[in-house]
Amino acid sequence: MDFTFGRGDAGACMTERVILVDESDREVGTEDKERAHREGRLHRAFSVFVFNSRGEMLLQRRARAKYHSAGLWTNTCCSHPRPGESVDAAAHRRLREEMGMECELRGAFPFVYRAELDRGMTEHEYDHVFVGECDRDPVPDAGEVEEWAWVHPDAVRRDVAERPDRYTYWFRVALPELLERMAV
Repeated sequence: MDFTFGRGDAGACMTERVILVDESDREVGTEDKERAHREGRLHRAFSVFVFNSRGEMLLQRRARAKYHSAGLWTNTCCSHPRPGESVDAAAHRRLREEMGMECELRGAFPFVYRAELDRGMTEHEYDHVFVGECDRDPVPDAGEVEEWAWVHPDAVRRDVAERPDRYTYWFRVALPELLERMAV
């Protein structure tokens, strides 16, 4: 796979609450983030995919200290809006916090998934996908990101098919629909 690599700089983790939702993304309450993941409660999330002008996708490898899916490759960034925060504002916030970058983002599509993960965690998310374009390299938070790479979507598609265990579950679910919508 043809990657342009970089590593994270410095970082810290925060304990947060997530927004619990129903299958229509209607808010039904809040919960501690780790508890929601231990119990598999459906909650609101987002996934950001940033591309550069060469059509390459910015991937990150999750830090080894992450409480689930540690060390796996995934989309540019992902997280959860805080109670009272819009999904759009949260996506911009986390792109700055996690990857040290800013760009315009547009909503692409939502999807719901449930996956049993490592360390006794279950992801059950109503995930909003955002897409942006930026030609600057990230300056990621090392507490979040172990390394990063700009990769052509065809190379990503092939690698995910050949070695799916290297990638996060939600990335493997979102990637085909994203690339189909973008006609890549």
